[in-house]
Amino acid sequence: MTLIKFLRLSLLSLNMVWCSCTDQNLELTSKNDTLKLEFYKNGRFKSITDNTISKNYLDTTDPSYLMSIRMDSVFHYPHAMDIQEDIISLHYGSSMVAKIKFESKDDYFTFELKDIHGAGPLDVITWGPYPTTIGETIGETIGVVRNHDFALGIQALNLKTLGGFPYNDNDCMPEFDVFSQDDITNINSNDKPHVLYRIEAAKPTPNGSSLQTYCRNRYKDRIIENLGHEKFLAPKYDDGGVIGSKIAIFGTPSDQALETIGSIEKAEGLPHPTKDGKWMKTLPEASASYIIMDFDQDHIDDAIEVTKKAGLKHLYHYGKTFESWGHFQLFEDHFPDGYEGLKACVEKAKEYGISLGVHTLSNFITTNDPYVTPVPDKRLAEVGQSVILSDLDAHQTEIPIASPEFFNQFKNNNLRTVRINDELIRYGEVSEHQPWMLLDCQRGAFNTKRSAHRKGTTIAKLLDHAYKVFLSNTDLTQEISKNIANLYNATGLRQISFDGLEGNKSTGLGNYGEAMMPYVWYAHLNDDLKNGLIIDASRTTHFFWHIYTRMNWGEPWYAGFRESQTEYRMKNQPYFRRNFMPGMLGWFQMTPKISLEDIEWMLARSAAFDAGFAFVTSKETLSAHGQSENILELVQQWESARLSGAFPKALKQEMEDLKTEYHLEMISENSWHLFPTNIASFSHTKKEKQPGEPLHSSFNFDNPFKKQPLQFTIKLSESTSCRNIIMELDNYKKMVLPIPLSPNQIVRYEGGDELILFDQHWNKINTVALEVSGLEISKGKHTLTIDCEFLGNDTSEMNIELKTLGKPKVLSKVH
Repeated sequence: MTLIKFLRLSLLSLNMVWCSCTDQNLELTSKNDTLKLEFYKNGRFKSITDNTISKNYLDTTDPSYLMSIRMDSVFHYPHAMDIQEDIISLHYGSSMVAKIKFESKDDYFTFELKDIHGAGPLDVITWGPYPTTIGETIGETIGVVRNHDFALGIQALNLKTLGGFPYNDNDCMPEFDVFSQDDITNINSNDKPHVLYRIEAAKPTPNGSSLQTYCRNRYKDRIIENLGHEKFLAPKYDDGGVIGSKIAIFGTPSDQALETIGSIEKAEGLPHPTKDGKWMKTLPEASASYIIMDFDQDHIDDAIEVTKKAGLKHLYHYGKTFESWGHFQLFEDHFPDGYEGLKACVEKAKEYGISLGVHTLSNFITTNDPYVTPVPDKRLAEVGQSVILSDLDAHQTEIPIASPEFFNQFKNNNLRTVRINDELIRYGEVSEHQPWMLLDCQRGAFNTKRSAHRKGTTIAKLLDHAYKVFLSNTDLTQEISKNIANLYNATGLRQISFDGLEGNKSTGLGNYGEAMMPYVWYAHLNDDLKNGLIIDASRTTHFFWHIYTRMNWGEPWYAGFRESQTEYRMKNQPYFRRNFMPGMLGWFQMTPKISLEDIEWMLARSAAFDAGFAFVTSKETLSAHGQSENILELVQQWESARLSGAFPKALKQEMEDLKTEYHLEMISENSWHLFPTNIASFSHTKKEKQPGEPLHSSFNFDNPFKKQPLQFTIKLSESTSCRNIIMELDNYKKMVLPIPLSPNQIVRYEGGDELILFDQHWNKINTVALEVSGLEISKGKHTLTIDCEFLGNDTSEMNIELKTLGKPKVLSKVH
């Protein structure tokens, strides 16, 4: 090799492209010449430029720097910057110098803190905030901001580098929807509607947005506010401190932002879940719907059959799965053969192309788990410690302690448990004055052994949760993560939801702890198990984004099928979109009373937002509901059409309106008719009026579609019965229903000369012949009058729904 050729190759492999254009400026340019970062010699940012069009996106209102340092709660900013080969030196104060290694990749840079000279103990380093003038789309979790043309992003490249800014010493970012408030600069989450996402790696600013990450030095114990405790001892944690904190900064055309993140994941060794070599974040299956239904090792067939009929590929067990949380031994009554029994279920489902999943509560530890009883693990998370002030025998119920500060916090003190050596003790209260005493103590709690203890012995207040469980410290969190991984490796399960992930704040690491648990779990999975794995959680963090498939949440049983969590479901969709997350609608519970119209309302929302859902059902519910087969068939057809890309973009935008209704019918395996549907709902109640005054009710409604037979459904409340039902359309077309109706019964008419009578669970009772002709409804405005003889009490109520169908659109499979 010639010397000239060697020099050329050396230049090409150099990890940066920079030049000193003037005596003041330093420049870094990505290898593909798309992104340019320019600094003054004093270390301040001069520009963040889309180099293809020479457009600077840096907001220069306030100074910004590549990296800042906080010591003793005071921020320090560099006053000088220089670059030698692949090392940036930032100079602070009189003698402090930070050494940052950087690399220039095709369309991004990496920056890693390698050393700091001349500095005392640091609290925190911050990468940013980097203020930008981009404000159109701000992905607060993923850390990407973009307009129509260009995207800027920041990525933490290891667990300890956290998305966000050290607003709080507990490393928990403010949890609220910043985009729903007028003052986007106010990050105080008090009195704002709570959501399960937070302001992290990107946030809106008055002039656009900012990007930011940070890393904390955890070399000593700290007292912080955490998990409902004003005083919580966050123990020191040796993760190398701020040294090794690493980020990527990228700039790319907006439509390439997600692809760029995928490239960064692969190049920088971040989790990159795939299916058959394709990134899960980009696959339709990432938002696949699934069935939630109990099963056991001897009765898996029913659940598999239901999943098949619904046309779904994922079946999730949510019942009594585990004897305890922590060690995750399977519930013996359901899986008497343990992991082998569950593995047999997995293998049977696999024959039908169905994968199984189970529900965990992350690091929640039940009181019957071996981590608690009969000998408590020393790694159960603690709020803090004190010492006992006298010898104790095995029966004393009042315990003198040196300090009450960790013991008299009752806002989130659900089990009121302390640990002394190998004994757990529950207490009723703490004395109000010195000498400080734990009062009304129950010795040997949770089947631990009552013991005598010597004066000066440590007494630890255990951390717990409202679910009446204990939590884990950092070391135990990692072990529990491996326990769950062992379960999945042994059985072949391929879906998980990290419910209760916020419990990992028990580590004292905040968002760091939340991301640590699934990261350790994922790292300990067998490689073949990772193919097509579905990972979700009800919350995420900046780093966890790389691990999980999608966000999802459950148990919204506080209202009706359409009403439960509807606002939250809809609010999440723009959050998902601006953060490159597959869409999900959360859990929907099937009850025996749900109508086909309710199901199609949900399915239309799923299609509109391209968002999957969890369909919670049971063998009992399916047996009780008279239309179960039709419901499962509707799920199959809608989900098949959605995942095949059959819904055009303009149509989906129209369907996002919650007031719109649709009906889908299959034409062929790869095509469907979608009927727009108009439903008008009314209520006719028992009235007390003057003698001779009519007791009927009249309603006005509009048919936006062409002339067609009238369709209607009548439902009676649980306290209503009636007879002699008369319906009159436009004051001259009359229908008489020749049957009495009992409480909760349903009548449905879909045209023709008969109607169908159902019980409250949509089981067909009989078909009733009608003497009716010409009961059609033309396009336009109409009046419906209804009358009957109520036989019940004064609260008698009849609900009427009128339905008309529009001209169908033909939908066809795209992929």
